[in-house]
Amino acid sequence: MRRRGWIRSALAGAAVVTLLAGCSSQESNTDNATREPAVAAVSPAASVSPAGEVSAHTPIGMLLNAPGTGVLAAVTDSGTTLQLIDKGVTRPITLPGKAAALAAGKPGEILVAVPGAIVRVDVAAATMTTVKIDGDVRSAALRADGSLVAGLANGKVLLADADGTVRHTISGLSSADAIDTTDDAVVVLDRRQTALVQLDGTRKLGLSLRTGDGATNMIGDHFGRRMVTDTAGGELLVYTADPLVLHQRFPVGSSPYALAYDQRSETVWVTLTGSNEVVGYDLSTGIPVEVGRYPTVRQPNSVTVDDRTGDLFVGSATGDGLQRIGADQRKRGQ
Repeated sequence: MRRRGWIRSALAGAAVVTLLAGCSSQESNTDNATREPAVAAVSPAASVSPAGEVSAHTPIGMLLNAPGTGVLAAVTDSGTTLQLIDKGVTRPITLPGKAAALAAGKPGEILVAVPGAIVRVDVAAATMTTVKIDGDVRSAALRADGSLVAGLANGKVLLADADGTVRHTISGLSSADAIDTTDDAVVVLDRRQTALVQLDGTRKLGLSLRTGDGATNMIGDHFGRRMVTDTAGGELLVYTADPLVLHQRFPVGSSPYALAYDQRSETVWVTLTGSNEVVGYDLSTGIPVEVGRYPTVRQPNSVTVDDRTGDLFVGSATGDGLQRIGADQRKRGQ
């Protein structure tokens, strides 16, 4: 299903595919034009009180709601601890390495990418199963058939069974920093090339598109869209796959970084670390429409949405707390 307004921007995106899709299935990455990966801007001291409620918390590097559970997974202690937060109760899990990414797994499960493994965390039991992967794992995703996709720091993408047995290795990227498997199309974000690439089956890279001046994060939604923050360029970029097409690009402010999607309100939320804000956009027309803007805790490097309630959570990477902006508060314009 595609929403109103998409056709107007699709032709421009298709032209970009034609220009940039070449040379996307090379066997090595030695000839890739790369840059140092973009990072979140250092936030200024907060000048406005954060919206909603703020609870004390240690610095949060990553934050993800486990779909359907109301449990928040927060990466703390410089990446070595995963805290499961549920109704005010926190259960810590010590990870076997520094976390590089979080992703939703099967129902009730969070995937954590760490060097040499994908950690599968059962959020109800607060237990973990370590699936060993040969390489520095930077991203992970679960496919509809239960198989896993692992992205490595050296740019390789591994297609593996649930137990970690690698069936296919695809080379050619400079780094594989985020993976989305919406509609079972595997799309990878390469921060060093600031490029989005769709895999062509199980054997090679497919279409590739430049993603702004310095892309950092990507998420997918139930419409099959992939949303990317161009942190260096200050833009929100929206793509679809099969084929890979850029549909929308929009300036959103100072250093857009973390992303979350609220399916209840059809809103994508973007944190701006340069101004300590989180901004919501409706993507149903040909251009993103701002529907909410709220002051956040300092250094809002992570954001997630409780899919059951629509509550928005923002994590501070400087230890300024965990912020909750309730769906009811947003409706009242607070």
